[in-house]
Amino acid sequence: MNRIAVTGLGAISALGTSIEENWRSVVAGRGGIARCVMGDSPYGPGGLELPMARVADGYEAALDAGLGRPVAAGLDPFARFALAPALEALEQSGLRGHAVLDERTAIIFGHGLGGLATLEAGYERFFGQKSARMHPSTVPRVMVSAGVSAAAMAFEIHGPVFATSSACASSAHAIAQGAAMIAMGQVDAAMVGGSEAISTAGCVRAWEAIRAMSPVTCRPFSADRDGMVLGEGGAVLMLEAWDHAHARGATILGELLGWGMTSDAFHITQPSPQGQARAMRQAALHAGALDRDDILISAHGTGTPLNDAAETLSLVEVFGERVRKLPVIATKSAHGHLIGGSAALQAALGLRALAEGLAPPIQNFTERDPACDLDLVVGEARPVASKLLLQNAFAFGGLNVALMFAGPDGA
Repeated sequence: MNRIAVTGLGAISALGTSIEENWRSVVAGRGGIARCVMGDSPYGPGGLELPMARVADGYEAALDAGLGRPVAAGLDPFARFALAPALEALEQSGLRGHAVLDERTAIIFGHGLGGLATLEAGYERFFGQKSARMHPSTVPRVMVSAGVSAAAMAFEIHGPVFATSSACASSAHAIAQGAAMIAMGQVDAAMVGGSEAISTAGCVRAWEAIRAMSPVTCRPFSADRDGMVLGEGGAVLMLEAWDHAHARGATILGELLGWGMTSDAFHITQPSPQGQARAMRQAALHAGALDRDDILISAHGTGTPLNDAAETLSLVEVFGERVRKLPVIATKSAHGHLIGGSAALQAALGLRALAEGLAPPIQNFTERDPACDLDLVVGEARPVASKLLLQNAFAFGGLNVALMFAGPDGA
């Protein structure tokens, strides 16, 4: 089985339009969450005010310049939020223009919902304006595979290209699938990650209806946490067979050592600590790291009362009482919940944390909750000697993924 190197990272979120901007913001304790008002529309109610983490305008021109031709305007925002970090990760890897990008590279992106901005605009046109015609590009913009298709065309990649959709675990499933294809020798490289653009009026109203949204901010593991905050953006990791990367002299940013995937088969919205624990145990065993004490835990950490308490229980089940000595970060407190794109963004930031030996603080934290008795990194960034990163991703429907990485200095 091939070892799996990470040779490129890319990110875009409310924290910035590159992995370095995102890293500098999160490690400095600067957040991207701000109060937003959903404006009134002739076709639907507005006036809803909630905290969200939105990507700032202006990145489209840089994306078009990097690709050498206008592309962004023809894509729904969710696809742009995948293509922009894909370009960054590819450039960092040094693979752009490399022969491996022909048939020996896969592209797998994860998205929870796809082109909602295009879909809602089409519904306004059809139901609100009573137009008999939809925009002719509605279907290719809405489809969940629009992002991977755009990346394949932009970078002339002819290998396996497809999208995964498993709600909040989507990009984690994409990463695991790409890694498995490299491990088995099906491809030499895989562009993996995910994105989301769901801060649309209708989608925000839908999330508000299930009472999952905080009216204040995202406060993972804090005693007064009261819900999640929607974010938008995406992240991409360039994975590569270790020997292939080494042979071409690539800079190796980390290694994906193991992954675990499980289903709770329990409840559509309530988490199961046992199901989460099974995924983490699989990842740790796959990586040979179940007994290691140098693990940085990047929690799913949505800031909802149920999720954070369940994740604590699952961590204790896997690592026992020694989990109290493993540092825990939760970067959704800075960039919000990107749904399908969250796991990829958190993994990219976690790899940067291993490289720098610095764990970013959980933002907006106020007071400890006895039900979340973990070694939470709060207040300010903390120096850590962690060699491994455990990245958790848990989704509605009870879909769980855990990823175990080593940093650039190895395991």
